[in-house]
Amino acid sequence: MDAQQFLADFGHIANAPGGVARLREMILSLAFKGVLCPHSFESSEDLLEDIERQRQIFGGETRKQRITRQDSATTDTLIPHDIPAHWVWVGLSAVGHTWGQKKPTKSFAYIDVSSIDNKAGTLRQSPEVISASTAPSRARKIVQKGTLIYSTVRPYLLNIAIIERDFDYEPIASTAFAIIHPWEGISARYLYYYLRSPVFVSYVESVQIGMAYPAINDEKFYSGVVPLPPTEEQTRIVAKVDELMALCDKLETQQQQRRRLQNNLRQSTLQAVAAAANPQELHTAWSRLTGNFGQLFHAPEDARALRDVIFDLAMRGMFLPTTKLSSPVTEDDLAPLPTGWKWKTLGELSEYITSGSRGWKGYLSTSGDAFIRSQDIKQDALIFENPAFVALPEKAEGKRTLVRGGDLLLTITGGNVGKCAFVPILKCNAYVSQHVALIRLHDSSWAEFIHFWMINANGGRNFLSRYIYGDKPGLNLAQVASVPIPIPPKTEKTKILESLRQFQVICNRLAELLDRGSNFSKILVKAAVSSITGIATEQKENVPVKVPQTELIAPLRLGQAPDIKAQAPLATILARHNGEISAKDLYQRFGGEIDAFYAQLKTEVSHGWILEPEVAEMREKFIDRASA
Repeated sequence: MDAQQFLADFGHIANAPGGVARLREMILSLAFKGVLCPHSFESSEDLLEDIERQRQIFGGETRKQRITRQDSATTDTLIPHDIPAHWVWVGLSAVGHTWGQKKPTKSFAYIDVSSIDNKAGTLRQSPEVISASTAPSRARKIVQKGTLIYSTVRPYLLNIAIIERDFDYEPIASTAFAIIHPWEGISARYLYYYLRSPVFVSYVESVQIGMAYPAINDEKFYSGVVPLPPTEEQTRIVAKVDELMALCDKLETQQQQRRRLQNNLRQSTLQAVAAAANPQELHTAWSRLTGNFGQLFHAPEDARALRDVIFDLAMRGMFLPTTKLSSPVTEDDLAPLPTGWKWKTLGELSEYITSGSRGWKGYLSTSGDAFIRSQDIKQDALIFENPAFVALPEKAEGKRTLVRGGDLLLTITGGNVGKCAFVPILKCNAYVSQHVALIRLHDSSWAEFIHFWMINANGGRNFLSRYIYGDKPGLNLAQVASVPIPIPPKTEKTKILESLRQFQVICNRLAELLDRGSNFSKILVKAAVSSITGIATEQKENVPVKVPQTELIAPLRLGQAPDIKAQAPLATILARHNGEISAKDLYQRFGGEIDAFYAQLKTEVSHGWILEPEVAEMREKFIDRASA
């Protein structure tokens, strides 16, 4: 794709999912290939000679730093791409220096990873002032105004910043950062942009270790190479990149505003359809929806919103040849229903609603009867990706929670509370955990109808949402039993179910088409950017890093005791284990998703409830080659 074709397709590229992010990558790729700005008449060799003079005067280079720099200069390093003839590739250890480390002896301004605004490339606010006696063990690296700091922990987050101001207290950074204080003649902002570029990100991915908590050590970081133009050219490149990034920011803001307008239009249109009180109003609102269909629906989740409105209307009889509605039950804020219909609670329709007990833990096994947990209920269905089992003795309690075909299951605690599944005919016995409500209906022929209502955002999900809130959301069985269900005459139920199945197929197909269009747009963007820059930009988010089998073995230690009302689950677990536990064990006891664990860990470390862990202590796991 040439520049003319790129400009012709620019609208499609920019508006594709992730399109602006790809444009930013393209800008950085072109900048560091030397094609964004006119070239200088100088040579970078002169700059390197001046840097060597500065290094001799500075005299603060350690033996380890000198060896890393010399190795970078003498080793046959794989050059990422071609650069102009007057530029040179040099190691990061050659373009700047560190200020060393120290253990604080007086109050200081502490800069940790949470201090970084990774979009602006600056500190979020004035760092917290900490006394020497309460200094975290990782508060060691000296920084000054003009220093560039790069988080070597989870580097894909690009927590990179330039320290742009002086402080009332001496600034000390965490050992989670690699430090570069550029020599005179090296632009800190030039280095900042390069560390965010696809080329350097790719390098980091190739040398980092760890999967859930990846990190790059200082030696590998400083061994990375950077294309170095003359000082004056660095300045012009930074100015051009700043200009283009500002345009990307403006484009992104405009897209967000347009998306908000589209969302508001879709929401108001769907609300008008949902609020139709008779077939005439429904026809008018539906005509408005179909007339603007292309502007209203763009993403797969948009199709879900359409499906929920259609389900709501169908299950309240609005698609039947009936215009006469009964009076609404205003005290319960329930919508009017056609004559002959009734609102009934789930409890009235059920033989019983129950859940498993904590006693099930003693029956867990590697085989036996199926054990249904909250994580097994997803996408409105039972999906056993990692099944669990129980082995029950003959006289075991809990037979009441034996699941059978035609039952409904509803998650009542856990991260996906409020999700519902219809139980098909099972090939084996299955029981539910204490996190799942089992709903046994008086008449199982209503199960599919009620399931449609329970998964509808405007139906059962909407009713239950009033009870789901807080840090540990959950439902009790009385709340589950109180869900109101619109019940039509049996003769009409069959027709409604047929239409619901058809609507579900149509909306699923729409979601697939929207998803396919989104994926096609992503492919177009990647191909366009790759053809312009000559650098492949494959998505790597879901590709495992090819590294040794490692685990984090640095222990986590309890810091200051949190207030009794503080949300500090990790510190609470540590307190129960004598104030120290391995990161792996703490994560397993936490029981949540890995990203949630690290977000919580970051919060508790920032409050001082947990001491900052050492990140570089890794060990290679033993692998039994015979069984591998």
